[in-house]
Amino acid sequence: MQIPTLSIPSSAASPSKLPITGLQARQLFLKRAIDLPLAFILVIVSSPLLVLIALLVRRSSSGPILFRQKRVGCGGNEFTMYKFRTMTVGDESAHRDYALQWIRSGETARQSNGSFKLNDDARITSIGRRLRKFSFDELPQIFNVLKGDMSLVGPRPAIPYEVDEYAPWQRQRLGTLPGITGLWQVSGRNRLSFDHMVELDIEYIRNWSIGSDLQILWKTIPAVCHGTGH
Repeated sequence: MQIPTLSIPSSAASPSKLPITGLQARQLFLKRAIDLPLAFILVIVSSPLLVLIALLVRRSSSGPILFRQKRVGCGGNEFTMYKFRTMTVGDESAHRDYALQWIRSGETARQSNGSFKLNDDARITSIGRRLRKFSFDELPQIFNVLKGDMSLVGPRPAIPYEVDEYAPWQRQRLGTLPGITGLWQVSGRNRLSFDHMVELDIEYIRNWSIGSDLQILWKTIPAVCHGTGH
């Protein structure tokens, strides 16, 4: 079923006030019906790894095991997202500058010659670098899936200050639950510009099916194993 394009009223005061359309209630119900059992299985299967990573993060540097951050989910609703902490505790302004430059520049991380790429940030711990390479830092997001804030598959969860920069058409990516993995994540990530990422997200929403989610999950496995999904 085709998803209607975003309706933009001429009187809209700001992009944050624009209506968002996306997956219909029936589609979200089906998505949730897949997410819950798979997320429960993932928690059980990955529990030894979760405990091991938690211990390694605790030993790596002072600070909490989990990194908590406000993200924007389906329909523009905010929630707290969980990740394993991969950096020393400190100012997050570097990431804000990175994200805003990526959105505004129209370049990919590779085209920027590292000018807004955070993988070499000195605040990243040694264990954090390894966790990021294989996306293990994102495992706690399984609990966001169980809570209903996220899905296993969907657009990358946005940070509020990123959404403030969105053009009206880009807000269409908020029309479904954000995901741990997604079409962008298995399509090259740092090889894509922000606009290309949004186009993939909108394509995913408009053409969503159970089969597409399962296909993306399947493609995520080699991306994680080869360390290309970070």
